Amino acid sequence: MNASAGSAGLARYAAQSAGTRGRRYQEPAALTRSDFQRDRDRIVHSTAFRRLEYKTQVFLNHEGDLFRTRLTHSIEVAQIARSIARALGLDEDLVEAISLAHDLGHTPFGHAGQDALNACMRDHGGFEHNLQSLRVVDELEQRYGGFDGLNLCFETREGILKHCSAANARRLGELGERFLLGLQPSLEAQVANLADEIAYNNHDVDDGLRSGLITLEQLQQVDLFAAHADVVSARYPAIAERRLVHETVRRMIDELVGDLLAETQRRIAAAAPGSLDEVRRAGPLVAFSAPMRERSQRLKSFLHAHLYRHPQVETVMDQARRAVHTLFDAYRDDDRLLPDEHRERAQHLGARAIADYIAGMTDRFALKELARIGADQT
Repeated sequence: MNASAGSAGLARYAAQSAGTRGRRYQEPAALTRSDFQRDRDRIVHSTAFRRLEYKTQVFLNHEGDLFRTRLTHSIEVAQIARSIARALGLDEDLVEAISLAHDLGHTPFGHAGQDALNACMRDHGGFEHNLQSLRVVDELEQRYGGFDGLNLCFETREGILKHCSAANARRLGELGERFLLGLQPSLEAQVANLADEIAYNNHDVDDGLRSGLITLEQLQQVDLFAAHADVVSARYPAIAERRLVHETVRRMIDELVGDLLAETQRRIAAAAPGSLDEVRRAGPLVAFSAPMRERSQRLKSFLHAHLYRHPQVETVMDQARRAVHTLFDAYRDDDRLLPDEHRERAQHLGARAIADYIAGMTDRFALKELARIGADQT
């Protein structure tokens, strides 16, 4: 694509670090890093980022050393997103920052933990992990003397917030305006969003096969997988199964990324945005082609039916949901069970402080807490 360049060799429609809409609290510029690099580094050094190592993706942390966690997933998202951003002339540091931060607010025990905490918070404003990720970087990280949170740039915070209800958008002020006005986020945010989808669909295939809960024979129903697996098998007839899986998955990712780039370049050429503001007023520009979207959706449907809803996974996730409910109810009934800092917050913020505490837990810490309070985790 022959796009005219903005600052630092970026495309004219890229987010420009030098033109950021700023931080919530003014700070002097860094000597050796751009604002988006600084955001990325603050995320990497945050407590919430380190905790992702022990938070569930699909399989609980103790179920196997080689399954993905929220941390390895976030790193994979960042790798895919940076590659796409480079090809499109976008700011790689911003797309990496968004990718690394997008799951900071995720609960222990994956989506089951999120669903359980949302149910617990039904009468207190609910719980949604995108909003919680924003809450982590805006308020909950305690690292700096002059402010709570990480004080990230507007563009990074915007990219973290992929979904938002109208009610929550109104409470967020400037950050929520795009949800009320029907505007788009930066292309960097759009790239991170679809890189997330590419990463989790494909590594869940790998983890599902490694676990034995899905089989190569079942995946022959999915043309996105089968087409590449057949090519690999024909080229390497004696290949071991694990190598066949790795070869197939990497080819799937290559095809998805290639399709996304071609469709995105086509849409950018048609919309011809001359600036980030024009990107915001255009429709979604980062996208798969319609045929690839359909093929990707069939893979996602397969994973939902055969992996995420597998009886063995559901049994563990039912236990996880009960664990979150048990912890929440115990802390609500007796705030003396909370550490001093969180008990003080709960006295001011009520249930929201308890949700913050539980959401910040790793899988193994949540299980230790169940044991500590004498709860039956089964």
